[in-house]
Amino acid sequence: MPDLLNPDDAVSRILNVIAPLDDERVTLSDALDRVLAAPVVSEIDLPPFANSSMDGFAVRAGDTLGAAADAPRRLSVVMDIPAGSAPAGTIEAGSAARIMTGAPLPQGADAVVPVEDTDQSWRGGDSSPLPGDIAVFRQVRAGDSVRPIGEDIRAGQTLIAAGVVLRPQELGALAAIGCAEVPVVRRPRVAIVSTGDELVEVDQPLAPGKIRDSNSITLAGLIRRCGGEPLRLPIARDTLEDVRARFLTALGLLPDMILSSAGVSVGAFDVVRAVLEELGEIGFWRVNLRPGKPLAFGALGARRVPFFGLPGNPVSAMVTFDVFVRPALLKMSRRSDAVPTVQAVVDEPIRSDGRRSYLRAFLTRQADGWHARLTGTQSSGALMSMVLADGLLIVPEGVTDVPVGATLPVRVLKDISGV
Repeated sequence: MPDLLNPDDAVSRILNVIAPLDDERVTLSDALDRVLAAPVVSEIDLPPFANSSMDGFAVRAGDTLGAAADAPRRLSVVMDIPAGSAPAGTIEAGSAARIMTGAPLPQGADAVVPVEDTDQSWRGGDSSPLPGDIAVFRQVRAGDSVRPIGEDIRAGQTLIAAGVVLRPQELGALAAIGCAEVPVVRRPRVAIVSTGDELVEVDQPLAPGKIRDSNSITLAGLIRRCGGEPLRLPIARDTLEDVRARFLTALGLLPDMILSSAGVSVGAFDVVRAVLEELGEIGFWRVNLRPGKPLAFGALGARRVPFFGLPGNPVSAMVTFDVFVRPALLKMSRRSDAVPTVQAVVDEPIRSDGRRSYLRAFLTRQADGWHARLTGTQSSGALMSMVLADGLLIVPEGVTDVPVGATLPVRVLKDISGV
């Protein structure tokens, strides 16, 4: 099929014209799952002061030398240090301070005796009156039950590197060092145009010959999964005027990418192609892929917004998004493109037409590794085959017969840890 573009060449051509997006600053409350655009360096130590890791008594470790249950050491209690307070006094030899978890260590103290290693373990912690003295039943060493300054983070330390996708734990660390805003990569704004006289909106009743527009919902979800912001437009009818109006509306939203679904097959491409050539240019529009041969790629408008014309069949739209649009969005977002793939033994004979084929498959883990079998019909309109599939079994181009026992790569679509 010499007139069909190799899928790998298509991806290379796409990525050659995709540029990473610029940065913006957001508050921590808006930073979850965003890509950090620049490294964050801590300006403080954390903890900023030595503090107790236990409820107990701050002491000089030397004062507990030889302490045991049958030979306790008695220390006078000179102060109470709840969390959030700043101790004013000093621990002298032979004295101690009652201290709560997280409270600053007083001057002179170098260790904490846990409350259960004293005769105060039954008294209910800081709710009881401050005792005049305590019996210590266990010897401690300097540093015991103490969190030193900078134990977690040091001033000048790179806390989080650029390119990290911020999770709740990163947000917590940023909050702890007082970083209220962070520079992140701007989310790609992606306009979605569904075309076709047969389509109705999801909330509309079906009339004879009509189907609901599932593709724009699916594509919006896939865009969000890639860190993008989907912008769904009303359905475009199969007229030059309506398709043109939708694409002009899409360009008016100042998107970073435009996706359309349907209208790119050989028999239906004339209207969409006419509008694309009027508003921009087409780079290519057919690839050596199954499902998803009719794929258009180009640029629209004065800003040369990248455009993908995806097939209208639901499976074809999802497969072509995964293979071609996903890496483009990840490059825009400065996210890594690590595609989860496993090698699997094929448990049934497979016929292909010579195009690179992405076939929906179940995965099972057996003693010799992963095994794959097809979900059933491989019709590009069988939406449930994508719901059921653990992954996409990839049959290389040029291969028409895959025997039982052959090993092929599978592009994993869902969590298979429990399979």
